[in-house]
Amino acid sequence: MDLIWTLQSIDATAILDILLVAGLIFATSFLVRGTTAMPLLRGVVILLVAIGIISSLFDLVALNWLLRNILTASAVAIPIIFQPELRRMLERLGRARLMLGQVNSNTQQNVIDAICQAASRLSERRHGALIVLERGDILDEFIDTGVYLDAALSPQLLLTIFWPKTELHDGAVIVRGDRIMAAGCVLPLSSARQITDRKMGTRHRASVGMSEVSDAVVVTVSEETGQISVSNRGRMIRRLDAKRLATILSTFYSSEETTEQNRLDKLVLKVRRWLGAATDNERGDAAA
Repeated sequence: MDLIWTLQSIDATAILDILLVAGLIFATSFLVRGTTAMPLLRGVVILLVAIGIISSLFDLVALNWLLRNILTASAVAIPIIFQPELRRMLERLGRARLMLGQVNSNTQQNVIDAICQAASRLSERRHGALIVLERGDILDEFIDTGVYLDAALSPQLLLTIFWPKTELHDGAVIVRGDRIMAAGCVLPLSSARQITDRKMGTRHRASVGMSEVSDAVVVTVSEETGQISVSNRGRMIRRLDAKRLATILSTFYSSEETTEQNRLDKLVLKVRRWLGAATDNERGDAAA
């Protein structure tokens, strides 16, 4: 009876409230996805749900008391346990921008072609490189750590920057649209424990670290092995050639922004239709 009463009392405001809470939970899970916090968070949720179900089925007073106190203490424990992930999440929110004024598909393809050509030749020469492709998150704080260029992107310029005898070859290049905004930039290093390969040095850790704190796509060329890698959302894809690199960049750099925006637009449209239908039904019931 309580369930039937609860369902009958749901109105448009309650639906909006539920959707907002669900949206916050989804956004939080999306931001921590691919980080070391996700398995820990999943384990904590499964444990709490299991304890809640068992205590409710068998009316265990002590277990119910323990669960209530755990939920109270979690308000203090969660910010401490997930401090690095919460910091990264807030940093990403602070750097986020609306997807307005993005470069068109022709420009994106030119950028991908230029980077693939440069990466292939750098790989053949065993010249190390670190190329950051800015997407939704603004990377001005990292641009400020390097030498400001604001130059047109070209394979020749990338080859010149990463020539071992130049002053800028040790840092990263940050690309915004079809412009190289800065070179010699300093990137945050990843502390991920899954990076255990001894051949993956500081350049690779910086690549993964940059993809952890932002939505940027990072292309890395190893100085020791000449291998090409791509980092995105805290994960690295290694041992790429020019053809596979172009395919991956087309997926990560070109289409994902448009795809995510289309998905968001469709979701917002469905929510508006649902709320409109619920409001119309409520008015019809009131008129009857």
